[in-house]
Amino acid sequence: MNSRRNYPLLLASQFLSAFGDNAILAVIVGQLTYLQRAGAITEAQLRSSSTLYTSLLFLPYVVLAPFAGYFNDRFSKVKGLIGGNALKLIGALLCIQGIRHGYGWQGFGYLIVGVGACLYGPGKYGILPEILPAQRLVKANGSVELLTLVAILTGAIGGSVLADVFKDRVAISFLIVAGVYGSALLLNLVMTPTRSMPEVRFATSTGEFIRHVRDLFRTGRLGRVLVGTALFWVCGATMKINFQPWGLDVLKLADNTQIALLGLWLSVGVMIGSVLAGQLHMVGDLTKTRAYGFVLAGFLALLFWVHRDGFWIGHAIQIGSVTLFPLVVAVLVCTGVVAGLFLIPLNAALQAESDPGKLGKTIAAQNLTDNLGMCIAGGYTFAAVRLGLTASGVFLVLGAGVAVCCLWMTFGHPVTEQGGNHI
Repeated sequence: MNSRRNYPLLLASQFLSAFGDNAILAVIVGQLTYLQRAGAITEAQLRSSSTLYTSLLFLPYVVLAPFAGYFNDRFSKVKGLIGGNALKLIGALLCIQGIRHGYGWQGFGYLIVGVGACLYGPGKYGILPEILPAQRLVKANGSVELLTLVAILTGAIGGSVLADVFKDRVAISFLIVAGVYGSALLLNLVMTPTRSMPEVRFATSTGEFIRHVRDLFRTGRLGRVLVGTALFWVCGATMKINFQPWGLDVLKLADNTQIALLGLWLSVGVMIGSVLAGQLHMVGDLTKTRAYGFVLAGFLALLFWVHRDGFWIGHAIQIGSVTLFPLVVAVLVCTGVVAGLFLIPLNAALQAESDPGKLGKTIAAQNLTDNLGMCIAGGYTFAAVRLGLTASGVFLVLGAGVAVCCLWMTFGHPVTEQGGNHI
């Protein structure tokens, strides 16, 4: 085991890499807030553009999933981490071109960041069984997810602050993000290489990947695990996309930084839920998954009823220029706690019950389904704008969709594998 050296380096690089992914998006999307305020774009255009740019990160996972699985099976997973962060660094530098040569360059740069994230994703989870004993996987997953969520939180807020502070000097924001990616890359470069499998071939690996995805869904249990993790990310992506118009239109928040704080409360909740999951559930224990899903659906639907008068803004707290609504904060934190309890046992079960020799493909398959879910979230929010659904209505329909999925998981055909519990 290489846990003594690689595990802490992995945690540090994962934090920086995830921080950069969220900071760079906040910088790109944050510019839309000021364009709307200046009258250059409408609210509908803001919502559509925000959805489009956010979705660019997800598309490479869908298109390149077979290659990502092959690369992380064929080569040392440390190389996957290195390659992923190198591409992210290039993407951040390309975004700078958008300042002089058009906003499309920022979209192209963020797409390259997405390609890097696709290559990086299987390595960050697939390396865990190679450097840690099986009994530590649940807590290790919780730690990785915890740091990732902290990075999402701080990255979104940090990027929003950059978007507000350097709104007239956007290049500075992109250079700072590039520095974050560069730091993550350096940490990966000093990691001890893990094993490689030179006998793996791309054509064979791609065919095996397709068959592996098919087999995962045919097993019943692991197929529903993949649906469950994808459902989590449908919710996360929809909320991430929808917070900007919801914060501006419903809560009347003043700037990008205050909008990003909505994600803070959600992320705090998910972090709490992630820690609790490691304490409450053993590997393979999915007995409470459906219940967590139904409660999550309820909290999502509750967000529909939030409005900026009367009950919801009672006892508002003013901290400098920041206005906090305690009841809104409470709902978002509780939503996050239940979401964390929903996700972490699913991740651990997928890793523990998959064929160890195909773990790279299993994680790539999970990335595929998770990002298909996030693409669905992008398509849903884009369609919602076209259909005239309000930002609050987006949450209500999302909650209903989660409830329907949980009903399917309840009344599917459960299959017990390796003595696991039914999902």
